[in-house]
Amino acid sequence: MQTKTPTETPVKVIDGRQLSDLLLEEMTQEVKERTQKGYPQPGLAVVLVGEDPASTIYVRNKIRSAEKAGLFSLVIRLDASCSQQALDDVVVELNEREDIHGILVQLPLPKHLSEARIINLIDPTKDVDGFHPVNVGLLSSGQAKLVPCTPLGCMEILEREMGDVSGKHAVVIGRSNIVGKPMANLLLQANCTVSIVHSKTIDAAALCRQADILVAAVGVAELVDQNWVKPGAVVIDVGINATEIDGKRKLVGDVNFADVADKCRAITPVPGGVGPMTIACLIKNTLTAAKQHDM
Repeated sequence: MQTKTPTETPVKVIDGRQLSDLLLEEMTQEVKERTQKGYPQPGLAVVLVGEDPASTIYVRNKIRSAEKAGLFSLVIRLDASCSQQALDDVVVELNEREDIHGILVQLPLPKHLSEARIINLIDPTKDVDGFHPVNVGLLSSGQAKLVPCTPLGCMEILEREMGDVSGKHAVVIGRSNIVGKPMANLLLQANCTVSIVHSKTIDAAALCRQADILVAAVGVAELVDQNWVKPGAVVIDVGINATEIDGKRKLVGDVNFADVADKCRAITPVPGGVGPMTIACLIKNTLTAAKQHDM
């Protein structure tokens, strides 16, 4: 790790939990004001297939945040062996329910079920994950209403920490449909100059060293070290990777936090960085969907 000189500004570790609490407070107030005006309570339905431990925890946290913000929430649990038709029927019924404004089918699904089919079956106006092709197209054309929650959470972090990011060079590591591509689109719409680094990029580290904003979303534990980071950059670590250190299970990001922290202006930790903001943005998307429905 490099040693800071007395003139260097100490790195800011971005507290995603604190930022998510602020965003949830804003959403709670907006929900309260809308219901006082006679609008229906926004409704979120989460479908959980099977009993995957990680998915169960994610769903519990999502529902807890939804209820905290004043949303009506519904969890539908299906057995891991359920048929495609049974899952389809649940989604179709939720599409038709007037009290449900947001639908989320927790991924991954058991292997015998088609994620693509379910994503396409959800009503785009209720697609609070932002994965439906209609919402992907709207995002690409700058007309998005419902945006994938993790990239939206990253933008909330950047806007609250940096203000105007116009003109900044942003580099996104990863090109997934869930994070990388929508993240690049959102940064572009915020008037950043955007580069995407992926597995076929020649000398990825050299390109990343040009970034004022570096977003790591590739799913490789501690890939990014200080050789990848420009001094004074803002680093957003989306990765969540389970590793074993000294016989204990530990979650680490795509960024080697200890190696990078002294070199950058600000950085999100793992855990406690992007994750809480992802859940808060699910609530934000549900409220957005409710407002669109009530127009």
